[in-house]
Amino acid sequence: MEPPPAKRKCGAPGEQSEAGPAATAVETLLDLSARRVAETWAFEQVEERFSRVPEPVQKRIVFWSFPRSEREICMYSSLGYHPPEGERDSRVPFNRGLNLLQSGAVDRVLQVGFHLSGIVTEPPGPAEPEHSYHVSISFDRCKITSVSCACDNRDIFYCAHVVALSLHRIRHARQVELRLPISETLSQMNRDQLQKFVQYLISAHHTEVLPTAQRLADEILLLGSEINRVHGAPDPTAGAGIEDANCWHLDEEQIQEQVKQLLSNGGYYGASQQLQSMFNKVREMLRMRDSNGARMLILMTEQFLQDPRLALWRQQGAGMTDKCRQLWDELGALWVCVVLSPHCKLEERALWLQLLKKWNKLDICPLEEGNYSCDSAGTGAALQSNPNRSPAGVRQTVFSRAIKAAELRWADGHLQKILGSDCYGLALKSGSDKLGFDPQGHPLWLGDAFPMACARVDALRSHGYPREALRLAVAVVNAMRLQRRHQLESYKQQKKELLHKGTTSITNLEGWVGHPLDPIGCLCRTFLEACRTEDEGLALFADSAAEPKKALYQHVPVPSSPGESYFTLALEVALLGLGQQRSMPEGLYAQDKVVRSEEHLIGVLEEMELDERLVPVLRKQAALLLDGGPFSGFGEVVFRESVPMHTFARYLFTALLPYDPELAYRLALRAMRLPVLETVVPTSDLLYQNPLDSMMANRFPRWFTLGHLETRQCELASAMLTAAKGDPSWLRMVLGSIQQNIHSPALLFKLAQDACKTATPANSPPDTTLLNISLELGLQVMRMTLNTMTWRRREMVRWLVSCATEIGVQALMNIMQNWYTLFTPIEATTIVAVTGTTHATLLRLSLSAGQRDELCSCARTLALQCAMKDPQNCALPALTLCEKNHAAFEAAYQIVLDSAASAGMGHSHLFTVARYMEHRGLPLRAYKLATLAFSHLSIAFNQDTHPALNDVLWACSLSQSLGKNELAAIVPLVIKSVQCAPMLSDILHRWSLPPPGLASLGGGRRGASGGGGKLFAVDKAPLCQLLEAAMAAYVSTTHLRLTHISPRHYGEFIEFLGKARETFLLAHDGPLRFGQFLDNLKQTYKGKKKLMLLVRERFG
Repeated sequence: MEPPPAKRKCGAPGEQSEAGPAATAVETLLDLSARRVAETWAFEQVEERFSRVPEPVQKRIVFWSFPRSEREICMYSSLGYHPPEGERDSRVPFNRGLNLLQSGAVDRVLQVGFHLSGIVTEPPGPAEPEHSYHVSISFDRCKITSVSCACDNRDIFYCAHVVALSLHRIRHARQVELRLPISETLSQMNRDQLQKFVQYLISAHHTEVLPTAQRLADEILLLGSEINRVHGAPDPTAGAGIEDANCWHLDEEQIQEQVKQLLSNGGYYGASQQLQSMFNKVREMLRMRDSNGARMLILMTEQFLQDPRLALWRQQGAGMTDKCRQLWDELGALWVCVVLSPHCKLEERALWLQLLKKWNKLDICPLEEGNYSCDSAGTGAALQSNPNRSPAGVRQTVFSRAIKAAELRWADGHLQKILGSDCYGLALKSGSDKLGFDPQGHPLWLGDAFPMACARVDALRSHGYPREALRLAVAVVNAMRLQRRHQLESYKQQKKELLHKGTTSITNLEGWVGHPLDPIGCLCRTFLEACRTEDEGLALFADSAAEPKKALYQHVPVPSSPGESYFTLALEVALLGLGQQRSMPEGLYAQDKVVRSEEHLIGVLEEMELDERLVPVLRKQAALLLDGGPFSGFGEVVFRESVPMHTFARYLFTALLPYDPELAYRLALRAMRLPVLETVVPTSDLLYQNPLDSMMANRFPRWFTLGHLETRQCELASAMLTAAKGDPSWLRMVLGSIQQNIHSPALLFKLAQDACKTATPANSPPDTTLLNISLELGLQVMRMTLNTMTWRRREMVRWLVSCATEIGVQALMNIMQNWYTLFTPIEATTIVAVTGTTHATLLRLSLSAGQRDELCSCARTLALQCAMKDPQNCALPALTLCEKNHAAFEAAYQIVLDSAASAGMGHSHLFTVARYMEHRGLPLRAYKLATLAFSHLSIAFNQDTHPALNDVLWACSLSQSLGKNELAAIVPLVIKSVQCAPMLSDILHRWSLPPPGLASLGGGRRGASGGGGKLFAVDKAPLCQLLEAAMAAYVSTTHLRLTHISPRHYGEFIEFLGKARETFLLAHDGPLRFGQFLDNLKQTYKGKKKLMLLVRERFG
């Protein structure tokens, strides 16, 4: 006898469809039972358990099998990133589906067993007609197992039409027409009805199903076919089988494709944001205890490892981009969270561990810290340089911590009791039973290292166990408190020895801030989530169009600790973690991560509004940080490479100032240190340093974020200066700390500027002490940069003069009297002395006549000293400053003469001073300086465009205007200094031709003497000497040019000979001598036939 066909395939005859009335306030026992069965049992299991299931019972099970919460629908239809303004509603499928539902776009909804179908109509758009889409949804045990929509949506989550149909079924469940699985209906038909049903079905869809119908008919008529050996037939509306996986529909192919595409666009900000949103979606699934969370993470990891850039980065030994690095960090942290799942099956964890080990062995698998260029040699060097660093394995990948976490279990009895009760341990008496508890009886969790213990907390929180996460977090904090108490006791015993030694070492192997597992951030988030006042409820992207609201917290008491709240614990944990003394990690990314993590935690602290319960915690923890010794970043002695506390100290200073100013200043002053810049590198180490490396980076490993840290140090100092305004004692202490600890001139200058602005408000009298401190900082900057000139020196000098002016005349005179330690000579004369004696400055100072004379005298003395030290650059400014004082002016003039005689000034500077003298109405002094300038001048035969050309012409015009004696004296100097024939010819023409020639003189000041000079005959002294020199220069220059002349220069050479003939013709025997000169050229250079032909054509 053949066994009966499977019930879930064909079913049994049932009753009529329910015309169900509205639900009553109290559910029936049938509904309560059906609801529970629909959640946990596959329908096949129900059919196997009971020989016959009545139709009303089947209907209620089918009715309750559809998902009842909109949260899951939202989770599977919204990625979570915030698109640009105006596009949010249209780009979030959940919101679109909700709008379609509310607009009545859902129609013809039918539920047949575990299959839901309907028509969703998209309203017409500006350029698109109305579209209707057929939507089908299969479900089982309150989960959607597959979806189909005619819109052909290609996305990782549900389209808006699927959302609209699902929400319609959830919100209007009793309005949906409900039928039992189709097999149940077919079982009620006789042979004729079945034949009619099949024929009508084929007729309605003959183009789609006719080939399939014929194939099935042929197989059924064949007695030995496979289809005849199976009892029953498949029913897509009958739900899933017992062995089928019960999970929400997830389009794996689309996830892989989208991750691949986003990684290929990894350089764009939007791609990184969407990948981060996908990670957030994984966390959301884990929190809902949805098995798709791990599935989705596996798919994403495989695509990440197939990123072609990994092989390229490894081949080049380069580091990946920061955005990509952050995504890999999040990936590693998520895997730690997944493998620490408290409810996963052993086979699931084994599968995850197998995958992680396989990925970990890949050569392209990114390292947790550092770049692909890190190797065993580099690691050894790092350990040798810093013995406090963790001697981790040579290759620590992003999956290494997840692999270690997979070995952890939740079966420990002590751990289970911690998770199970808020009152565990409080009733224990003292004695051996107290092991694992603090003196107050609070349970401690000491079974893991602190970061891994916090990872357990994060796993509990992420997998939807918030209460258990809080209990474990409290146990971890209690263990941390007890450990710190023991550390402080140990430090007190060794305090004298450590202070005498003056150095310390890092006691922890890994810093908690910037750690890959983010232990401090994990604890803070766990405590703060328990304290949030607003009801987050269902996040259906209602806040997408609004700015994120500031988080509001309230004090929620800790059940096991009266007087404490989770809010105070969050503050304590953040303060303790940020204040931990920790070593600066290696590598640019690791150091940048430390900075970013610290700033993120401080941002969390700033959101916590201090009240009467938080302030005592803040003061207590701040005092403990000061007394924490080597375990605190604020200890009296810190490790040379410990992470500076500047950013954290600034927060503490601002927060403590209203409540305990002395403690605030003590903390901030202690934190001003930057030990890595205060220690001297041994000479032997310097021998192997790259000379291009900065002095600040003469260490291993390099501090890539040093500039950022120095900026934060400057901001802390600025905050203290601003707060200490009006308090001279604190101002002086802050100044001493700044001068001792800040080593950047640019930052010191910024501090000085900020202090000056703070000290001189617009509508209030200035703060004299702060203004003097500003000046002292400016003076220090001047001394630091005196021998290392920067492009900002002129700005700094001008600011310093203005700052001294704000203080008073005595400050201004002091910087003038001590200029040689602060300024270069040219800065002192052109900026300090000039600005300090301008009319605006004198008015600003409101000086008496005597004070004004004293200030001007001081400026003149400075100018003369600078002129003696640097005559080339300072002689002219000194003369200008001393114009109104005859004795000083004469002294400056004598300095110029002495410098010219000793070759201390070049011809250009002497000509400049000479022009100044002429402008002052002192032509004889100008003439004397011009003659001295000729002794330093030499113009070669080919320097037609020499920069001193205009100066020479000006000097010649000056001597012509003074008379024959001066002209006769300067001619030999011109002949000696100028060998350029065209220039000599030009000078000769200017002295012998009418005034129109003088009008074309270029540059210089010739107005006083260039147009009224007497003309002289060229055949008499002194011009005859110049004429002979000019003709000789033309002859020698001609031979020099012909030595290496090329045909392309022939035309230029002919023009040159034309100018030579003009000069020769000035002599009484000029034509004869020029003819002889040409004959000599033709004979000497007869080989240059083309050139000589051109000479004959032009000159005969």
